[in-house]
Amino acid sequence: MGSFSITHWLILLVVVVVIFGTSKLKNAGKDLGGAVKGFKDAVKDENTEHANKHRVLDHDARSPSVDDIQVSKPVVDEKHNV
Repeated sequence: MGSFSITHWLILLVVVVVIFGTSKLKNAGKDLGGAVKGFKDAVKDENTEHANKHRVLDHDARSPSVDDIQVSKPVVDEKHNV
């Protein structure tokens, strides 16, 4: 009941090739590769969308509100009073 040796794996591979044929295995490999690529793209898009969402939220959090804006008093120049 130990692990499989290289001989066991080769026999299993030969049996699978005989049962399914090389063309079906090639198509299955393409389908599996396409699924993995689609998954990676979806994860990358989700991470990008998540990062953009945080960037917008951080920007909104740092935006000053109307109450935060300080209005300075106008400078009065005594010489140029009109």
